[in-house]
Amino acid sequence: MNIAITFRQMEATEAVKSHATEKVAKLQKFLKQPMMAHVTLSCEKGRVHCVEVDVRAGADHFHAHERSEDMYASLDLVIGKLEAQAREAKSAVTSQRKGADRASQHLLTDESGEE
Repeated sequence: MNIAITFRQMEATEAVKSHATEKVAKLQKFLKQPMMAHVTLSCEKGRVHCVEVDVRAGADHFHAHERSEDMYASLDLVIGKLEAQAREAKSAVTSQRKGADRASQHLLTDESGEE
C-alpha cells in the first residue's frame, strides 16, 4: 500500500496527514490488490477546503473530490464516495462470477411470464 499526500496552498500539519492516511488505508479492505493512492489537500479562496483522492489497485481506478468549509468533513465525504465506488465494482465482479440471474427463476415462470 502506497499513499502519497500533497498539500497545496496550505500548511502541512501532522494531524491532517495522519487522518488522511488512516482514512485512505481503510479502502484496502474493499480491494483485492495492493493500492496506490494520491491525496491532494488544498485550500481555495479563503475558507473552502478541497480534497481530491485518486486510488489505483491493479486494473481498478477510483477517483473522487469534494469541497466544503472543513477539511476533515471533505475528507470523510470523499472516502464515502470511494467506498461506494469500490463496493459497486466488487459487486459487479461478484455478480458476473455467480451469474446475474438464477436458473430457478426461469424454471418457476410459466409461458405468460408470471410466477
